[in-house]
Parts: sequence; structure tokens; C-alpha cells
Amino acid sequence: MLVVISGLPGTGKTAVATEVARDAEAVHLSIDTVEDALLGAGFPPSWTTGVAAYEAVRAATEQNLDLGRIVVVDAVNDSEPARDTWRRAAETAGVPLMFVLLTLDDEVEHRRRLEGRSRNFANVLEPSWDDLSSRRASFEPWGDVHLRVDASESMQHIVSVILSRLSAPPAT
Repeated sequence: MLVVISGLPGTGKTAVATEVARDAEAVHLSIDTVEDALLGAGFPPSWTTGVAAYEAVRAATEQNLDLGRIVVVDAVNDSEPARDTWRRAAETAGVPLMFVLLTLDDEVEHRRRLEGRSRNFANVLEPSWDDLSSRRASFEPWGDVHLRVDASESMQHIVSVILSRLSAPPAT
């Protein structure tokens, strides 16, 4: 099973993905962690480096799926080409794919989370509220989101909703 936790920066993707992976005894892979490493290795901050991070995580995802592991990826996934990365990975490995989209409509809370977080990356810069607003405007609509979750809910609730979907029998 491949679970992809998506949403704008500051919605809690990494925190949710970490807890889901811990509870499901799954592998957690984060685009931002890989991008930070690529930037640290001298890659320029660019669209190409972002794509390289997605592709590196896709390759690690496929390896872990081939080992029979559940993989939880956290990534913004704001475009169809980004989402296609995970569709291809699931298809290649022959496993089910579940997209989870975290949303946070409360702008005050979203801004508080974004401006208050510290992820200890050496090279990936935290987006500003203005950056996030631009990103929100260009975020492509979802056609096949499997689970939309309000990120203003408690972490325990969000994780339990996702885990219940993981343990549910497949739809026929």
C-alpha cells in the first residue's frame, strides 16, 4: 500500500505522515528531506531540483513497496505531474494507492502554523505566507483524491481516520 499525504505547506503533512507510519509500522519518506539533501550536495534551488527530489523518493518508494512494506510519502503534490509520480510508483509495484489531502481553511490557524514551525532544514527555506498564497492560487484541483481531511482536527483524529482506511477491506 502506498499512502501519499498531500496539501499546502503548514497543513501538517509531515507530522501526520510520521504518526501514520509509526502506527502502521510503515516507511515514511518526505520530499522536503530529500530536497534539503540535494541542495546540500550543491544542486541549485530550482524546479529541476524539486523534480529530482520527487523522483528520488519515488525510487525509494518502489524499492520499499517491492519489499512488501507500506510506504507513507509526504509531499505537497500541487500538480498532476507530481501526483502521477505516485500513480506510476503504485502501478509499478502493483499496490493500492491512497491519496490523502490535508486542508486547512482557517487562514489564521494556517498562518500561525506556517510561521511558527521550525523543521531544522539546512537548505530548504520555509515559505512565507505570501509564498503560500501564491502556491494556493496555482494548486491544481484534485480529480482522484481518496480522502480529504480537515487539518484543524486533532492529530489523533486525523491519524485514526487514515489508519481506518488502511485497514478497511479493498473496494470491489
